[in-house]
Amino acid sequence: MIKITLPDGSVREVEKNTTSLDVAKSISEGLARNVLAAEVNGEVIDATRPITEDAELKLLTWNDEGGKSTMWHSSAHLMAEAIEALYPGVKLAIGPPIENGFYYDIDLGEHSISDSDLPAIEKKMKELAGQKNEYIRKDISKADAIKYFTEKGDEYKLELIDGLEDGDITFYTQGEFTDLCRGPHVPHTGFIKAIKLTSIAGAYWRGDETRQQLTRIYGITFPKNKELTEYLEMIEEAKKRDHRKLGRELELFMFSQRVGQGLPLWLPKGAALRERLENFLKTAQKKAGYEMVISPHIGHKDLYVTSGHYAKYGEDSFQPINTPNEGEEFLLKPMNCPHHCEIYKFKPSSYKDLPKRYAEFGTVYRYEQSGELHGLTRVRSFTQDDAHIFCTPEQVKDEFKNVIDLILYIFRTLKFENFKAQISLRDPENPDKYIGTEENWEKAEQAIIEAAEEKGLDTVVEYGEAAFYGPKLDFMVRDALNREWQLGTVQVDYSLPERFELEYTGADNEKHRPVMIHRAPFGSMERFVAVLIEHCGGKFPLWLTTEQIAVLPLGEKHTEYARKVLNYLNNYDIRGFVDDRNEKVGKKIRDNEVKKIPYMLVVGDKEMEEGKVAVRRQGEGDIGTMTMEDFATFINEEVAKEIAD
Repeated sequence: MIKITLPDGSVREVEKNTTSLDVAKSISEGLARNVLAAEVNGEVIDATRPITEDAELKLLTWNDEGGKSTMWHSSAHLMAEAIEALYPGVKLAIGPPIENGFYYDIDLGEHSISDSDLPAIEKKMKELAGQKNEYIRKDISKADAIKYFTEKGDEYKLELIDGLEDGDITFYTQGEFTDLCRGPHVPHTGFIKAIKLTSIAGAYWRGDETRQQLTRIYGITFPKNKELTEYLEMIEEAKKRDHRKLGRELELFMFSQRVGQGLPLWLPKGAALRERLENFLKTAQKKAGYEMVISPHIGHKDLYVTSGHYAKYGEDSFQPINTPNEGEEFLLKPMNCPHHCEIYKFKPSSYKDLPKRYAEFGTVYRYEQSGELHGLTRVRSFTQDDAHIFCTPEQVKDEFKNVIDLILYIFRTLKFENFKAQISLRDPENPDKYIGTEENWEKAEQAIIEAAEEKGLDTVVEYGEAAFYGPKLDFMVRDALNREWQLGTVQVDYSLPERFELEYTGADNEKHRPVMIHRAPFGSMERFVAVLIEHCGGKFPLWLTTEQIAVLPLGEKHTEYARKVLNYLNNYDIRGFVDDRNEKVGKKIRDNEVKKIPYMLVVGDKEMEEGKVAVRRQGEGDIGTMTMEDFATFINEEVAKEIAD
């Protein structure tokens, strides 16, 4: 007998080799019908795999991330089976689950697949799913695995097998389909009921532009048709909120092939919006004791060699800039921290001078592959709301907590209310990925864990997600469409102060190394604006929007009064314009609704006589008539409420 401990702390004694599905059935047949996989001693496995020793067990359903991921992994296999049946001779590469769904990379050979073919593949998948074929796991020797895929003529699987150890290779079979796979999978294909293949793209084998280009087919599945319908509705809403579409419509930013891929151009309205975001953070930073600095857009290559960034990220940088002096090379700045280390060294520091907090909206440059560029969320030039805090080891936790407070203030103000904090630690299996001593890593990781706990954050721990120089706290924000984005980040770093030989004089009159905290509440201005656009559907908070009002004269004779209204409101820092086009007021209202102007002020004979404005709120309609003074007070009170701490 073995002991199974469930999440509620209860313990069940069962026979050795009992499966998680058997345990579920002993609790409830209804529960068993919904179990997709199991987490046994922290590892997600098939619910049908035998448990051979005492274990902590969590049964995973569609409501668990592990359950969703398992179903999407199984769906990738189901899609591959359908494609093999419809297009004999194709070669399969990899087919993993992703955040929303799955994909499979396929070498189609002489075949071709377009969007018009996806419904037929979906139909075949549904047919196969209805057979309720079990996903059967089989351990296989390396020699037999090589033999199987050699006979099948699939060089992609053979290359994958080449990197695996004998005794650590498994196949999964459902119906007539067999694939190289670690698993886990759902018990049988019948769990997959609602299927939608969403798109087709190109993908290089193993992400290498010099290798074969494959066809990547994306899809998503659900246990119920209702959930698929809701998802498709969300996708349609996401299309409406796409920051690339709204960025054009609202005239915020653009891209130009002449300027270069991934290099955004901020238009006047976008630049004004960005400036307000920057000023908002600058004001908050000033209150928190930060000092603004400015560093150049390039740096000597040796600067990044010293910091360790060149060794880690040199391939992702733009090619060095050579000067007329032989051997002298500069790089477009890929990050700001080495520059700030040099600023810290400008003059000697005492423990009494610390912490020093240097902030900069610094533009950096990284070479992203053209296929990975996406609007403002993945660019080659972006501005970080960067700051680096140089402090004593004793100050680390308090400074870290102060940064958390700043990030939470920003999220509250911009209505990002659904988020979690990801504690990103080292990968214990790959210590060579990181620089610095074991002792300093342990201190840095402990400081982050304690700070997050003391601030009461909802946290998850992810191993292997730390920066190469230190652990970090990443804020994972869910937007209005429940999509997750990584925005703010805070990182503790003992390594760069060592590499740059940074010092301060302690109370003991001896030299000590400061600790460096990296932080960027927005992450980057480009990515943050993109997420903000999609989160609010282009309808920004009143304090942030570029044009808060549109004054609409009913006729030409009312235009002068409309301009008088605008000038009056400008004196109260209210931004807007007079829409004096030769159009009927109804069309002006509709056009400004589309432009998401928060307030429209209609003025005609009555308003001129009484010195008032008829006020319309975007999306709501008439809210009444006010004097100009009352409206100015109304707007400024709303703005003050939005940015109140």
